[in-house]
Amino acid sequence: MNKKIKKEGKDMSFLDHVEELRWHLVRSSLIILVFSFVAFFMKDFIFNTIIFAPKNPDFFTYQFFCKISQFFGGDAFCLTEMPFTFQSLAMAEQFSVHIWTSITAGFIIAFPFVIWEFWRFISPGLYDKERKGAKTFIIISSFLFFIGILFGYYVVTPLSVNFLGNYSISDIVERNIKIGSYISLVRSSVLASGLIFELPIIMYFLTKMGLITPDFLKKYRKHALVVVLILAAVITPPDIISQIIVAIPIMLLYQVSIFISRVVIKRELKNKK
Repeated sequence: MNKKIKKEGKDMSFLDHVEELRWHLVRSSLIILVFSFVAFFMKDFIFNTIIFAPKNPDFFTYQFFCKISQFFGGDAFCLTEMPFTFQSLAMAEQFSVHIWTSITAGFIIAFPFVIWEFWRFISPGLYDKERKGAKTFIIISSFLFFIGILFGYYVVTPLSVNFLGNYSISDIVERNIKIGSYISLVRSSVLASGLIFELPIIMYFLTKMGLITPDFLKKYRKHALVVVLILAAVITPPDIISQIIVAIPIMLLYQVSIFISRVVIKRELKNKK
């Protein structure tokens, strides 16, 4: 069995680990800050082209569902307008929204670098062969995260905007949405989806730590389905179609996690021989 690598050939104390973690967090924060600074000066593109796009009836997702609806002989999913407008009610609201949106964009863009710093922190406790898989880890983690971001932006966000933007309890109520409320919806939908798609990576490390096994994941598959449906209900509008659309990829990721957990267990047994 390969020996685990230790910093400078010596065991690190708890304080050494804390100090090492601090510097990884500092470097990650600086990287996020740099990309946030860049995003801050790309205001028009980020807001007009990206964030406000799901309000447009011509948005890709709406057009896609419209074509599907027309294929089956109807137009129930075709939109002509979004019956709400944005408003800013606080003096510093737009500036605050600009700052937090830039930080969110900075985190998303810097994610591969943040993952790299995370890998550098945990790598001393891994085996030689595992440390050589750094590039694979970064690529897969980043790929899953960005796929989740796209899923959140093109699926979860438009479903939420369409449902909540058109929902009304009375015709006398005007739909004037606070800009902060809308952007918070977009931000939470996108980030939540990106992090959820990291499920296989999380399961990989939980298996490495001995906290879960493939048999455990299989045994509680039905319980996981309930959790997934609850999670889908939290990040999507309260309609069955939206919840199913979101739940399907999450359950697929759960199945992938079972496979990954099985591979990890096999490798652990092989290394012990």
